[in-house]
Amino acid sequence: MLKIILPTILLVPMVWLVSSRWLWPWMQLHGLVIALISLSWCKPSFFLGWIFLGPFTGADPVSAPLLILSCWLFPLMLLASQYHLSVEPDFRQRMFICLTSLLQLFIVLAFAATEFLMFFIMFEATLIPTLFLIMRWGNQPERVYAGMYFLFYTLAGSLPLLIALLYMQDYMGSMSLLITPFSKAMMFTPIASKFWWGACMLAFLVKLPLYGVHLWLPKAHVEAPVAGSMVLAAILLKLGGYGMIRMMSLLQPLTHELMYPFIALALWGVLMASSVCLRHTDLKALIAYSSVSHMGLVIAAILTQTPWGLTGAMILMIAHGLTSSALFCLANTNYERTHSRVLFLARGLHMALPVMTVWWFISSLANLALPPLPNLMGELVIMVALIKWSKWTLIFTGLGTLITACYSLFMYSTTQRGPLTTHMISLAPTQSREHLLLALHIVPLLLLMTHPYLIWSLIN
Repeated sequence: MLKIILPTILLVPMVWLVSSRWLWPWMQLHGLVIALISLSWCKPSFFLGWIFLGPFTGADPVSAPLLILSCWLFPLMLLASQYHLSVEPDFRQRMFICLTSLLQLFIVLAFAATEFLMFFIMFEATLIPTLFLIMRWGNQPERVYAGMYFLFYTLAGSLPLLIALLYMQDYMGSMSLLITPFSKAMMFTPIASKFWWGACMLAFLVKLPLYGVHLWLPKAHVEAPVAGSMVLAAILLKLGGYGMIRMMSLLQPLTHELMYPFIALALWGVLMASSVCLRHTDLKALIAYSSVSHMGLVIAAILTQTPWGLTGAMILMIAHGLTSSALFCLANTNYERTHSRVLFLARGLHMALPVMTVWWFISSLANLALPPLPNLMGELVIMVALIKWSKWTLIFTGLGTLITACYSLFMYSTTQRGPLTTHMISLAPTQSREHLLLALHIVPLLLLMTHPYLIWSLIN
């Protein structure tokens, strides 16, 4: 584990020591080396249990795919941000890379933690660099309000979790992920047990987010720079799903009593968020609401507490991380040329940027879960798990899948098809950097089709 953590820590001093001329190439190269080293967790022994165990860190079939995804996306965040930061002073560029490096370190430590309290500290530490990225490098004046929404929603959900974890530490004497699943159950009165379950789950439900506590997500996505949107959609939302999977082992059998309203709300959120996407004209907000819809399926799958549900949630989290990050990169390429996020002001781009249309097409198909992409694998496994739990869920999941296909095709056809708008006198051509960035999103997604067992292992 240290072969990933130590190079990630060294990213921070490296930012301030490298000369300005080689700052971006060296940081991207360093991040790519870390990403390639992290692929060593894909070996077959990874599926046998915990590996690379240390005093405070380790990896298992739940955390390893998310760790690999986190390491993979760090150089892509730098690659996507290089163009619009190149006009800023040298100090601001270094500060931006330093914040993204710190965010990467906190995310890796959160996914690798083998102690609940360490996980909580890293879980909350990711808030600070993300907040600075949104409030300093956001595009619009509303970025201050987006940062405040993000801050207060996350903190309000996390304080009950902190109290619950401290009480569990006092009761059990240890908060190790390796020991607590086998510890004796905590004894509460019926009313207190329900409050305790809610305190443990609230922070993760806000982070995913659950429909009803999701208002911070579209604001944060819309106002964040492209790197902030990428890390929010691809990684930080998955911290909530990962925390739910870890915490559920301590909450049985309470989950079977209390999951009904939350599954119903999650499935209702799938329909509502998808319906909002059908009428949205802001491209980044549309992609953000599609994340709320997909994460509703993940919440419902985790709450069923079945092997199929957990496996489907893991597959969909990995596939959605790559797909949504690619869509935000594509939205950013449009914004850099048209200086607008409005869908109808960027019509007919297939005439001017035909190769970029191919990336739009593949990403849109992945978002609507076209077979045999991993997105479809995850959604099908989740649907099977939910239908086994209750046949009525077929109505919500089926309608959600249909509406997802509708707004994904609407997004693609609106931005790419039709005549080029008259106000676009000239458009900058696409760059090799942008094609490389999108290829590094789409190619891993396509390769997962050939060996889905890398993220399918929980079913066993």
